[in-house]
Amino acid sequence: MGGNTHNSSELPPFTLTGIPGLETSQHWVFLLLGTLYTVSIVGNALILFIVKEEQSLHQPMYYFLSLLSVNDLGVSFSTLPTVLATFCFHLRKISFDSCMAQMFFIHLFSFMESGILLVMSFDRYVAICNPLRYATVLTGTRVVRMGMAVIIRSFCMVFPLPFLLKRLPFCKAHVLSHAYCLHPDLIHLPCGDITINNIFGQFIVISNFGLDSVLILFSYVLILRSVLAIASQEERLKTLNTCVSHLCAVLMFYVPMVGVSMVARYGKHAPQYVHTLMSLIYLFVPPMLNPIIYSIKTKEIRRRLCKILLGTKFK
Repeated sequence: MGGNTHNSSELPPFTLTGIPGLETSQHWVFLLLGTLYTVSIVGNALILFIVKEEQSLHQPMYYFLSLLSVNDLGVSFSTLPTVLATFCFHLRKISFDSCMAQMFFIHLFSFMESGILLVMSFDRYVAICNPLRYATVLTGTRVVRMGMAVIIRSFCMVFPLPFLLKRLPFCKAHVLSHAYCLHPDLIHLPCGDITINNIFGQFIVISNFGLDSVLILFSYVLILRSVLAIASQEERLKTLNTCVSHLCAVLMFYVPMVGVSMVARYGKHAPQYVHTLMSLIYLFVPPMLNPIIYSIKTKEIRRRLCKILLGTKFK
């Protein structure tokens, strides 16, 4: 649908959208999403608290887990304001600058999650393939540098996106497909030449998600080769068990991402609720399930969590 041409400085607000077909059940939708938010926020906050308080968890693996929990909290808080406004208070308008800010933070934390999963795979590689060098390779200083490298790389990749959008004229209907602002959604609204935006978008996706996924896969090939060299089957299973939580986190992050990409590229004629559902799974499921999986699979976290929930008498 056409409309008047606007520069970004004079744009009318964007209109956020709930889930198509469920307009009369928005409060029930928010109840479901609110439950996911609660589990995600409380779960990741508990992970941070337990890692801080439990002396035995002051190791590189759990420092990276803490960074993952902080990132998952960032994802949740980035989408919470507009999801709350859309589904609970029926406030669907968002200004251009607010939309750009939300888009920046959502994609920043998404890019950071990929980088965090990569450094966590390196941690597993060193722990299994070079266990005697683990303490000397992953020193406290190096862990901090790896974390900072993930943050700086993600910031540099996402930072240009709002400015590349702000330079374009907007003349189409300012209706978004979700209850939050995403770059793939916003890129369809300008009426100017978006070639640069498309090229840059593809570049950062390939250089971030593509490269990270290949390196994670390569690290697990090396891990598997090292594990198969262990004579005892019991020891092989015990060693692989230390990777289960991370593998689950990787699959929960990349599988929905691939699903979102496939639907966006090949599902143009699919109902809108399919696009919305895939986006919700991508943004809501990993932050909710990551703390649950690590709590189940990590004995120290599980024991401390039981102590918190059941009282100080728990042993």
